[in-house]
Amino acid sequence: MSLSTLRVAVVCSNNQNRSMEAHNLLSKRGFCVRSFGTGTRVKLPGPAPDKPNVYDFHTTYDQMYKDLLRKDEKLYTRNGVLHMLGRNKRIKPRPERFQTCPDAFDLIVTCEERVYDQVVEHLNSREQKTFQPVHVVNLDIKDDQDEALLGAFVICELCQCVQRSEDLAKEIGELLQELEEKKGRTFLHTVCFY
Repeated sequence: MSLSTLRVAVVCSNNQNRSMEAHNLLSKRGFCVRSFGTGTRVKLPGPAPDKPNVYDFHTTYDQMYKDLLRKDEKLYTRNGVLHMLGRNKRIKPRPERFQTCPDAFDLIVTCEERVYDQVVEHLNSREQKTFQPVHVVNLDIKDDQDEALLGAFVICELCQCVQRSEDLAKEIGELLQELEEKKGRTFLHTVCFY
């Protein structure tokens, strides 16, 4: 499978940190990639844990950036949220919600088990039309900037292995096991159909 034909989606809860870090790296490596969130609204850290900044998925990254800049530039610079939003708006205009995307992918990588469950549930609840398989793989990644970057490299390595595979259906189990041993990370995997 060539880079241009492998269609990859990376999904986290808010389409802000983990999925966008992986989207950025995969895009730079030549993969056909999109990123998504599964939440009903987009939540970013606020002035206190119980006071997040909440936006809908139609809000652009630039609008979020300007809103937080206005609210407290020092706080959101210090905690890295403005830097993250600056990166995000260079990649695409706004966050996207996975459940509203009609497109098909070959590989969907989720960044936490709850998101994996939401993606699998959504795919299994849709009417199957083409019966094209999609491999859904979860890699738990802590939602902070350092872990998002490390996770992006693991996701990129996974995509490179998938891209080199001659028969993914037969090879994915062994491929994931080798990556687990090499990276010391655990993967979940299932196959769904479009």
